Amino acid sequence: MKLFYTPGACSLSPHITLREAGLSFEVEKVDLRTKKTESGADFTAVNPKGYVPALKLDDGTVLTEGPAIVQYIADQAPQSKLAPANGTVARYQLQEALNFVSTELHKAFSPLFNPAFPDEGKKIFRDRIAARLATLDAQLKKSPYLTGEQFTVADAYLFTVLNWTRPMQIDLSPYPAVVEYHARVAARPQVQAAMAAEGLTK
Repeated sequence: MKLFYTPGACSLSPHITLREAGLSFEVEKVDLRTKKTESGADFTAVNPKGYVPALKLDDGTVLTEGPAIVQYIADQAPQSKLAPANGTVARYQLQEALNFVSTELHKAFSPLFNPAFPDEGKKIFRDRIAARLATLDAQLKKSPYLTGEQFTVADAYLFTVLNWTRPMQIDLSPYPAVVEYHARVAARPQVQAAMAAEGLTK
């Protein structure tokens, strides 16, 4: 398998998941401005949508969209317990968590990264993020991970998105359970390995 990624982008989530699953994989960096891969190839030939992540399977099939990719990876290594079994209520709860991170947090950050987006509009999204962080804080006071006692692919995704609070100057101190959670996930060896491989650690 080959993961196409951009350092620190949402592709960090499947990168962490691949390492946590203990699977064999390659990575190739993508410049999202030029749409070129590190080897000089046209990334849009891999993913016509033009953004990461994209996971190229050994048979040439390409999967896109982070929540789908991380579930595929988890299902290749069920012993890792990165996702509950398909068809169980717990699996649908995992999908609920992935959708929450994707639609309520990830996409709320997107306008903040856009220099052309007006400040008045950005305030609306900052307020939305604050409300979602408050919800997460209440939830994470009850369990160490997003869906309970077990680290899952939803945690790899949430950790990735929480990393964006620093460059966007969003203060997490009002959310102590979120702060503790972020530190807990950051301390995981495979998370540290993924961060180091993407040049995200000092």
